[in-house]
Amino acid sequence: MVNRCGDTLLFEAPPVIAAGAAVGGKKESEGPLAAEFDELSSDNRLGQSGWEAAETHLQLRAARLCLKKAALPQEKVQLALAGDLQAQCTASSYAMRELGVPFAGVFGACSTMAEALGLGAVLCSSGAARNLLAMASSHFCAAERQFRTPLSYGAVRTPTAQWTATAAGCCLLQPQGEGVGIAAATFGRVQDYQVKDINNMGAAMAPAAASTLLHYFRDTNTEPQEFDCIYTGDLGQVGSQLLRELLAAEGFLLKNHVDCGCILFDAKEQQVKSGGSGPGCCAAVLCGHILPRLRRGSQKRVLFAATGALMSQTTFLQKESIPAVAHLVELRGPEKEN
Repeated sequence: MVNRCGDTLLFEAPPVIAAGAAVGGKKESEGPLAAEFDELSSDNRLGQSGWEAAETHLQLRAARLCLKKAALPQEKVQLALAGDLQAQCTASSYAMRELGVPFAGVFGACSTMAEALGLGAVLCSSGAARNLLAMASSHFCAAERQFRTPLSYGAVRTPTAQWTATAAGCCLLQPQGEGVGIAAATFGRVQDYQVKDINNMGAAMAPAAASTLLHYFRDTNTEPQEFDCIYTGDLGQVGSQLLRELLAAEGFLLKNHVDCGCILFDAKEQQVKSGGSGPGCCAAVLCGHILPRLRRGSQKRVLFAATGALMSQTTFLQKESIPAVAHLVELRGPEKEN
């Protein structure tokens, strides 16, 4: 049963994330969260012919590892919700060509993982799916080639720029059972503060994160301190500071905020400027870092709010501003038996 309160959906019987898997590339293997990945590669091509094919392989590995951890044959998967940054979500589509399960493509840019979890929870709660995969990916080289400049160009990165993660995360959702519960979902409203700098995604996305969090707090009559942690993805250092300022202006002080883009890499040692980004960033951090904490009880109740910049290479060249959206899910650790 799902109850609606404003923009927020509340699940009386929370669907569960029964398993999750995170895979990453070379830079992720050198970062502070390397030990929390299920699989890492020192070759960003992952043995494939090109960057785009490598991202497809990332999604496939994440999905298969997730199903292996759940001991679930892929034939039992009733639906996969997946998305990425490649034009027309081809990384996801080509991965599903190999996986061979029912597929609905999802695009929310870097917010894709939270969007897929929210939609997946609704479908599981309604009885429309018993075994559902929610996943997202990104690849640094594929994203740079599509949105900015070829790597061989050697463009200088600005301090506000973020590094697109070469990573993927996959979750198996079920209507009930053991796992991390999805207690609520808030689908965001598009925000546009007229930011046009493609190298400052944090500034473009921070207003969307603030908007969705404010709607959630007001819909549920809760405050930030009621949660063990409020995770965003992927605002980076610049966007995270802006988010805290925006919420402070509304009377909400964020003292328990962690941004996935700020913890995936060591900004100083790995020279990623403002931090990490891409759908694969928060998806991998969720599966490798957040879910294990909830499962073992070191955290009991968190918010996972992923943000996405909704421009394309065409709108950017037309000097359009960058609209953004944020989607949120409330996650709760499994109930411990006395």
